[in-house]
Amino acid sequence: MHKFIIFFALFTLLIKQICIFASEIPQKSTMAKYNLTEKKQKTPLYRSLLKMETVDEIYQQIMAKFIVEKKYRDCNYSAKKMAEELNTNVRYISAIVNLRYQDNYSQMVNEFRIKEAMYMLKDRRYINMTIEDIALAVGFQNRQCFYVAFYKRLGITPREYRTSNMEMLQEKLDSKKNKKNKKKEEKNAGTK
Repeated sequence: MHKFIIFFALFTLLIKQICIFASEIPQKSTMAKYNLTEKKQKTPLYRSLLKMETVDEIYQQIMAKFIVEKKYRDCNYSAKKMAEELNTNVRYISAIVNLRYQDNYSQMVNEFRIKEAMYMLKDRRYINMTIEDIALAVGFQNRQCFYVAFYKRLGITPREYRTSNMEMLQEKLDSKKNKKNKKKEEKNAGTK
C-alpha cells in the first residue's frame, strides 16, 4: 500500500510537469499559412523619456511624409532616410511610431501600402493592373511580401479580396442596369 501511494504521488507530479511543459510549447495559430507569429506586448522604457511636445511634432512630420508625400510607395524608403529628412535619429522615429501607432516602422509602412492596395484592388480604373503591378505601385518589393502582409492584415489573399469586390461591384452594376431597363420599359409602356 505504501508503494502504491508513493507511485501515485510520483505519477501525479509527472502529469503536472507534462501539463506545465505542454502549456509552454507555442501553439500553431491560424496564421500558419504564411508562417506568421503572434505579436508580443512590451512595455518600453523610452515612453517615460520622450517629451510629448517633441513626440507630437515629429509624429505630425512622419504622417505628412506618408499622407501628403506618399513616401511609403518607395520600397527603399527606410526609417533611416526619414530620420535624415526630419533631422532626427532612427531611435526617435522608431520610438514615436511605436508610441503613437502601437506598431513598428515596417508595420506602419505596410499598413499604408495595404490600404492603398485595397483601394486599387476594388477600383475599376485599376482592373487591368495585375496584383503584382499593384504591389509594386504601392511600394512592396515583390509579390510574396505583398501577399504575406495583406494576408496578415485581412486574413485573405489579395486575389480573393479583388475577386469578392469585383463580384459585388458587378452585382451593383447589374442592379443599376436592371433598374434603368425597368424605367425605360415603364416609360415606353406609358407612351404607347
